[in-house]
Amino acid sequence: MKFGRSDLKAFTGATLPDLIDGGVRLLFVGINPGLRSVAVQGHFAPRGNRFYPALLRAGITDHLIDASDGLSGTDRAYLLGRGIGITSLVARATAGADELGPAELTQGARDLAGRVGRFRPRVVAILGVTAYRTAFGARHAVLGRQPADLEGAQVWVVPNPSGRNAHASRDALAAAYREAALAAGIPLTPVPLTPVPLTPVPRAESGATSDAGPAGPA
Repeated sequence: MKFGRSDLKAFTGATLPDLIDGGVRLLFVGINPGLRSVAVQGHFAPRGNRFYPALLRAGITDHLIDASDGLSGTDRAYLLGRGIGITSLVARATAGADELGPAELTQGARDLAGRVGRFRPRVVAILGVTAYRTAFGARHAVLGRQPADLEGAQVWVVPNPSGRNAHASRDALAAAYREAALAAGIPLTPVPLTPVPLTPVPRAESGATSDAGPAGPA
């Protein structure tokens, strides 16, 4: 699915539904949706985003998910069945997370607390230490588990998977995500011994339909 720059700009301010239900144990929290993600209605849709390759490398998933044209019904059900959820601190889509102000991030933290209190994940993994520091008023926070829980859930700050966060390697992303998954009690699959490509190999899906959601945004 191809979009020009002007096409994507039309999605500024639009939103993307959370991937979450009552069985979620590990809730990944992006900063806010990117324009491509909202356009195709799939979290972390840009092909250069390393979120799904890192999940595979970490053993959190057993195949490489491709959300570039939207997250399929099969993969949505697979992630939820594994206890994996995805949401954002700020709901509105932008071309870059740097378009968000401190007040929006702070309000996003309050909104996130409400979702965590409702769905009760064991671990909340926030994708980006800079956004976490602003949103939660934790100026000196570092990556890893945070001293304060959120509505009873452990809070982990992990590296952002955006291609703009080039100093965090895919292996570093996978190691951080794996640690959070272990804390959440997610059963892990064997870690692949060969490099994980960024572009997924097409995977057959039985009767799956596409579902109609930063660094840079997802």
